[in-house]
Amino acid sequence: MTQNLLIILASFVACAVEMVEALTIVIAAGVSRGWRSAIEGVLAALVCLVAIVGGVGVPLVHLVPIDALRVIIGGLLMVLGLSWLRKAVLRSSGHKAMHDEDAVYAKKVQELSSGGPDATAGKSFARGGLSGLGPRDATGFAVAFKGVFLEGLEVALIVISLGSSSHHFLNVILGAVLAAVVVFSVGAATSKYFARVPENKMKMTVGILLSSFGLFWIGEGTKVSWPGSDLSILWVIGVFSLFSLICINFLKNMLVGKNSAN
Repeated sequence: MTQNLLIILASFVACAVEMVEALTIVIAAGVSRGWRSAIEGVLAALVCLVAIVGGVGVPLVHLVPIDALRVIIGGLLMVLGLSWLRKAVLRSSGHKAMHDEDAVYAKKVQELSSGGPDATAGKSFARGGLSGLGPRDATGFAVAFKGVFLEGLEVALIVISLGSSSHHFLNVILGAVLAAVVVFSVGAATSKYFARVPENKMKMTVGILLSSFGLFWIGEGTKVSWPGSDLSILWVIGVFSLFSLICINFLKNMLVGKNSAN
């Protein structure tokens, strides 16, 4: 039960972070270039992602031995988790600027409105769209598709990794669906952004959870006897959390000392 709840939590938080970033791009594309193309881009990306999850996730579960799968996926989760954890620690310690969703949104709107880096050739490829959604726009479609597909690939990777390693695909999918409902409900209600969402804390949590599950499953795949069986995941999470706090405090003190010297 403990592992099931943690898997749902890990899936929810990890997917929510990626979905917030994808929603930023979609809203910017919709506001700047028209909602019809943005929605069509989202739908096209979702179709591709569903095909990837179905085509890769199912064969992994049925064809690869569970111990080998846990070692491979555990290593992959640790790479993802430690990458997120590193960025979160650097931001919390002041060595890296905090991620500003409002700034990302404003920049994306400016680029799309002024024909910036994401504005590809041809504003429109068909006129007279659905009522209230405006005409089709090639740039809006491409930007929305790219944003959802690229961020969605990370969601798909998390879903496949957590689901195939634990053989609890339903729990992982439940976490992802809950994240989608929460993120897109808030997005639809506000039509603006999640500047107040503590994204760095979410990424810190995701980094700790993914790294912990990765290490735990590598151990299981190599026949390590964990003290307390599945409950040992709790103290593994505790170790990663403590290590992160130590790193943050060390880096903060280093920054203070550097500023004092200057």
